Amino acid sequence: MQSDLKDNIEGAREVRRTLRPLREVWIKVGLEKLDTHEGVTVKALLDSGAAGIFMDKDFAEEQGFKLVKLEKPVEVKNVDGTDNNGGKIEYEIECNMRAM
Repeated sequence: MQSDLKDNIEGAREVRRTLRPLREVWIKVGLEKLDTHEGVTVKALLDSGAAGIFMDKDFAEEQGFKLVKLEKPVEVKNVDGTDNNGGKIEYEIECNMRAM
């Protein structure tokens, strides 16, 4: 999945996410793997403060999504500018997504 990335002054890419949302909104989402065209339905957290679309790496591997290593890892910052404890984004996946 491609996310909206922002180049900071040093040229590094970073994304932002909400630290503690006031209310959680979950939606059912269908994902289609581009290499096999297999589909999986998941419950996804809608985070209006996030700068992109993200999936847990362990979940992606368990579901058989093809992981593509990024040339340059993406830093993840919380909305207050602190580093996110989940670390950098090092992979992307190729899939189609639709709300159900």
